Amino acid sequence: MALGSLLSKLAGGGGAAPTIEHDDFCRVVADKSCAIVDVREPHEYGAGHVPGAKNMPLSSFDPTKLPKGDVVLICQAGGRSAKALAQAQGAGRKDLRHYAPGTGGWRARGGAVE
Repeated sequence: MALGSLLSKLAGGGGAAPTIEHDDFCRVVADKSCAIVDVREPHEYGAGHVPGAKNMPLSSFDPTKLPKGDVVLICQAGGRSAKALAQAQGAGRKDLRHYAPGTGGWRARGGAVE
């Protein structure tokens, strides 16, 4: 399945923040097909993060510094990544999704952390 198709899958109803489903997120992590940005604070990120994720804390988040291309945002439980997503969309970015279960949900489903 093409990355665009993966990222076009939206969870929830109309008006919901664009999310990526767990199985699709697993594929993105495995094949490194888009950037993953963890918006938790550095001490949280340092305690374990999704492999390959870049740390850009929400407390100093600047949407203009996001990697180019498709990006998935993640935090601990979905709240901060949704806020970062809204900020980035407000800055004109349309190629973003967030992983709503967050790092906690990723770990609970057996996802590896580094």
